[in-house]
Parts: sequence; structure tokens; C-alpha cells
Amino acid sequence: MSTPTLVMLFFAAVSAGAINSVAGGGSIISFPAALAAGIPQVMASATNTVALAPGSIASAWAYRTELGGNRRLTFLLALPAVGGSILGASLLLAAPPEIFEMIVPWLILGATLLILLKDVISRRTKRTTAEATPARRWLVAFGLLLVSVYGGYFGAGMGILTLALLALLHHMSIHEMNAMKTSITAAINGLAAAYFLVRGAYDGGAVVVMAAGSLTGGYVGASVAKRVNPVYVRWLVVGIGVALSAVLAYRRWA
Repeated sequence: MSTPTLVMLFFAAVSAGAINSVAGGGSIISFPAALAAGIPQVMASATNTVALAPGSIASAWAYRTELGGNRRLTFLLALPAVGGSILGASLLLAAPPEIFEMIVPWLILGATLLILLKDVISRRTKRTTAEATPARRWLVAFGLLLVSVYGGYFGAGMGILTLALLALLHHMSIHEMNAMKTSITAAINGLAAAYFLVRGAYDGGAVVVMAAGSLTGGYVGASVAKRVNPVYVRWLVVGIGVALSAVLAYRRWA
């Protein structure tokens, strides 16, 4: 690859890592960049997953102090990602992308609306307990299993879907939810990336450059987000979700 192409991939990955640390959806920047670099579609998706995994792990590390008393719950909710992410990664290499391309815009838009209406939903359901009920935890765990399958397959907007599911638990600030989200999505991305590495379904040169960019963007983005007013972070999440659903819908139907 030429030097300008590598520079383009690096900064696309920096942007993607920073966006993923806040809300998710960074793949909508890095994946098209991989395509623009001439990488075939399936390999571009696998390359993108492998490259963004270090950024996800860096974000999870930067957010570790915000987990607080949610550490055990985060670990339990991340368990479904073990099988789901590998299943999704297997589907990427074996199945056509049309089905996911058709439903993903609606999933992301619905998840974004759920985040936007989180406070209203909380009041309606009268969730005043400090801990999530077992039924709600099982529901969220099942949802995360489905999200992890999608995350292993492609993953654009996976962070937003994860945030929406976490909103069904006990009342948390956007920073607490982001801390849980980054840990769970890091597990999903990490396992899918490991699968693609074993299968050799990636572009080595692009992975090295994009991994460096996502690592930088992921850590810096998470560190900055923790110091921002939670209201601004939530509106940024909503804005990214709406924009991402519109872009994916345009790519699918236009």
C-alpha cells in the first residue's frame, strides 16, 4: 500500500477508536476506509475487527475505575460474548451479508431511541431499586448474546446496542454504562479478532497501521469522555446513533 493510503487508514482508525470509546459506530468510518484501500469486502470487515480490537481493550482499561460496584455484573454479562462473537465471525466468512445489511439500520435506530428515552422509560417502569432484578439480567444477557453475534459479523453500532441493553438494568449514569459497555464490547471484539487471526482472514499491513490508530483513539477518547458532562455524552451517543442508522440505511437501499 502507498504511504497516503496507510496514513488515511491510520487516521480513520484513530477516529473509529475514539467514537467507539464514547458510543460505538466507529466501524462506519474505518470499514469504508479499508474498502477504499482496495481490500475485498469480507477481508475488509475482518481486518477492521482485528484492527479495532486493541482500541476497544484500551477504552476498557481507561474506563476501569468507572466500573465500581458493577465489575461482577459486567463479567457475568460478558460471558455470552464468548460463543456469540465466534459464531458471528464464522458467519462473516461463510454467509452473505444481505440479511444483516437489511436489519442493522433499524436495530441501531431503535437502540438510539431507547437511549434517548431512557429516563422516561425508567419512570414508567418505576425502577427504583439499586440492583437489577434477576429477570432483567437474564433478558440483558440474552440480548448481549445476539449483539455479540452481530459484533463478530460486522459490529457497526454494537456499542450503541450494548448501551441500550444496559439501560434496562438499574439506574446508572452514562459514564457507568460506558464503562460496562467498553468492557463487554472489548470481549466481543477481542474474541472475534482472535478467530480472524487464526483463520488468516485479514490484511496484515492494514491491520498494523489501523491497530495503532485505534489504540490511540480508543484510549484518548475514553479518557476525554470521562471528563465531559454526562448530558453532552448522551446527546453525542444519540447523534452518532441517528447518523449511523441513516448512513447504513442509505448504503443498503439507495
